Amino acid sequence: MSDLRVGIIGLGMMGRHHARVVREISGVELVAVADPFGDVHGVAGSLTALESVDQLIATGIDMAVCAVPTAQHEDVGLALAEAGVHTLIEKPIAHSVEAGERLVEAFTSRGLIGAVGHVERYNPALQSLRARMANGDLGEIYQIATRRQGPFPARIADVGVVKDLATHDIDLTAWLAQSHYVGISAQTTTRSGREHEDMIAVTGRLADGTITNHLVNWLSPMKERVTVVTGEKGAFVADTLTADLTFHGNGVIDTEWASVANFRGVSEGDVIRFAIPKPEPLRTEHECFRDAVLGVADRTVDLAQGLETLRTAEWALAAAQESGRQSLVTR
Repeated sequence: MSDLRVGIIGLGMMGRHHARVVREISGVELVAVADPFGDVHGVAGSLTALESVDQLIATGIDMAVCAVPTAQHEDVGLALAEAGVHTLIEKPIAHSVEAGERLVEAFTSRGLIGAVGHVERYNPALQSLRARMANGDLGEIYQIATRRQGPFPARIADVGVVKDLATHDIDLTAWLAQSHYVGISAQTTTRSGREHEDMIAVTGRLADGTITNHLVNWLSPMKERVTVVTGEKGAFVADTLTADLTFHGNGVIDTEWASVANFRGVSEGDVIRFAIPKPEPLRTEHECFRDAVLGVADRTVDLAQGLETLRTAEWALAAAQESGRQSLVTR
């Protein structure tokens, strides 16, 4: 069987990494790249840098990566669906729920693989964490808390920190727990002088009763990507920057120190830092996309899941706006 022909549109920061990974994995061949603003990172190599999605489609591609700015996801995605091209769309799925719904319909009605690039699901630490949660290593899950913060990325101009970054945390939390959000409250602020929010604090509850908490911003000089899952047997801490996973177990040894023994909560037990394989998440994501197109196995984040994540993100923004109005009224 010949390799699947792949095209990439959007040759910015993410586009160049997609191109690198496509060139590294088997079963696919990068045959076309496009960006109306040119190939600023030299992604094309021996290929001709095209200017539009129509030119990309004309090369006869089987599958595509859409890495254009979020505001363009709908137009580019619909064009690729109309042409019968299986497509991996960078997250979030679209700039609005309505646009996302149109993308879901376009790909689903044609029987095409449409996936969303929620790459954090493929982080080795989170993959291992989910398997251990499913195995009952934590017992009942009480809380999932995430922290995702760092400096402002000049490359993002069309959406705020919620749709660009917090969608990662919303998606990975629902995926880890295998449950959806049923309640959300939030606070946002804008400190960088831009149109969109650059900081949010979200508190939520999942259908299974799990409490969630997400701190996300573009205002910190300290880059942090941490997920903490707390349950009846202890807590897992996943650092997705380093793909490290650590387990903090509840103490099981009786203490003779009265002031400590009288404490009715849990106590510190063993701490285990797991040695796990660490493949690059983007590579794993592309291998899953390729396998889905080939009909081997579908381990992608499909468009319906991407749409649910976007709905929750917009819910958080609406909750923050409502909370702001209430604060002004009560002050």
